[in-house]
Amino acid sequence: MPAITRRALLGASAATALARPALAQAAWPAARPIEVIVGFAPGGGTDVMARAIAPFLEAELPGARFVVLNRAGAGGETAYTALQTARPDGYTFGYINTPGYISVGIERRVRYDRARIRPVARVVDDPTAFVVRDDSPFRTINDLVEAARRTPETIAVGSSGVGTDDHLGLTLLEAASGTKFIHAPYAGAGQVKTALIAGHIQVAGINLGEMGILGQDRALVRPLAAMSAERWSEMASVPTFREQGFDVVMSSERGLAAPRDVPDEIAHRVDQAVAKVLTLPGWQEQAKRLELPIAYLSGPEWERQMPAQEARYRRIWEATPWR
Repeated sequence: MPAITRRALLGASAATALARPALAQAAWPAARPIEVIVGFAPGGGTDVMARAIAPFLEAELPGARFVVLNRAGAGGETAYTALQTARPDGYTFGYINTPGYISVGIERRVRYDRARIRPVARVVDDPTAFVVRDDSPFRTINDLVEAARRTPETIAVGSSGVGTDDHLGLTLLEAASGTKFIHAPYAGAGQVKTALIAGHIQVAGINLGEMGILGQDRALVRPLAAMSAERWSEMASVPTFREQGFDVVMSSERGLAAPRDVPDEIAHRVDQAVAKVLTLPGWQEQAKRLELPIAYLSGPEWERQMPAQEARYRRIWEATPWR
């Protein structure tokens, strides 16, 4: 082979190697831990789910070791900003939560750009619920609404932050019922539930999967109603808002995401690992104990649904701006 041709081929090979993501040339995952960013405080639904599923994912991805990092603040914005700026090398993932991931950018300017974040796999679609202490005088949503009509802006409803599903659900109920509540934002569902039990707020806006009441002889909290289109089979005794006369439907989707430029092969492997884990009997038992409404979607499928969700949240914002 002529020397010039050999040099050209060697040069081309070197350029290709340099252009290829580093992880495509080596086994992934290697010995480094994989960081998983959660945008809410410990004890909430996303945090509990992230920690519970990690060992199952590690078993499906030999060599992987997941470390959950809580970066609470600004309705998830702090975590999403950290996720988009992380190196796209497969060693940083994060959980995104709708509607906040989409809705926060509607009501204010945010530091993250969804074009720089890649949804990898949706895990749950968890209906929002209004929950009270077991000793609360409110037995139904109608009881709550009637009390709010008698004394406007005296009943405090906690949420996981401005623009989250709990907050949007409250906004929808106020519009549907002509009532006004006090909105009390916290850094996560765990804090909301603690505030409710301590008596700092009268109502908690949390998800069905965050209550921890299944299998309890005497739970400290009690759901008034869920914002799902239909009753969830695992909590069939919990009515929907629609059943009580209020057309309020809202839920929290939670799933894994990565920096947008993560190699396709890595995103696909994690997506497939999630899909496999969700079918395992061991995980299904765990999910039932944790009250997780499993609703898998691949990353591309999940992302294709987001424009329609954004349009819906914009309509809510235009009709009843939340703050």
